[in-house]
Amino acid sequence: MTLTAELELIKTMVLKLLLLINGQLSLTYLVLDGHFGNNNALQMTRQCGLHLISKLRHDAALYIPYAGPQKQYGQRRKYGDQINYDHLPAAYLKQTSVADGIQTRIYQAALWHKEFPQLLNVGIIAKVNLNTSAHAHVVLFGSDLSLTYDQIIDYYALRFQIEFNFREAKQYWGLEDFMNVTQTAVTNAANLSLFMVNLAALLLRGFRQLNPQFGVLDLKGHFRGLKYVSETIKLLPEKPDPILLAQVFDTVARLGSIHLVEPAFNSS
Repeated sequence: MTLTAELELIKTMVLKLLLLINGQLSLTYLVLDGHFGNNNALQMTRQCGLHLISKLRHDAALYIPYAGPQKQYGQRRKYGDQINYDHLPAAYLKQTSVADGIQTRIYQAALWHKEFPQLLNVGIIAKVNLNTSAHAHVVLFGSDLSLTYDQIIDYYALRFQIEFNFREAKQYWGLEDFMNVTQTAVTNAANLSLFMVNLAALLLRGFRQLNPQFGVLDLKGHFRGLKYVSETIKLLPEKPDPILLAQVFDTVARLGSIHLVEPAFNSS
């Protein structure tokens, strides 16, 4: 099959990443959003030696594998009844839960789609508002038939965490603002932004033990305050008493915080 230019680009990036990792990590799945919920993306993924996890259209025509008698001659029948999303088969129901007036049912089955040459491992999340009877559903799928329904959901949910990482890199760490144009400079700037996302996440763990609402802006304000105090101390003829110095650091570091942390020192 002929891949689109977009899929060829993704395939090149995936193969480069696999070469860079060089087997140090065991990678099995490529998670792509609903734009790539098609056979072309699946075949591109399989060419890279990976399995695809993605999302189908909410009205995707899915068929139960035909299990009835076959004709003695001619092409074998493989498509059974089409899935009706308003009346999903009870045999495929895996989990039911209710929270805040919303009933969630999760179904899983190996189903056919006529645009795919292979069975798909499909997970359907159906939600119903018990007060208004409004309903909606999401159709996830994977090419690995051994995945359980909760694995499909968990792995697909990781895609949002990746997007959150890029959002934080743009919003807080300059990924959207750098003006470099050469390949090396762009690579360094992008890597530094994403490195800071990881470093900030690590540092936030300690602060959130005291204040669960502590965020990236609080973190930046904290270290900016520490830097201001450090540079100011250098201008003094003598360093203050260590206890006073610790109080100054603690107080100034909290000035730029949105979600204040209780001071380590009691000013009284």
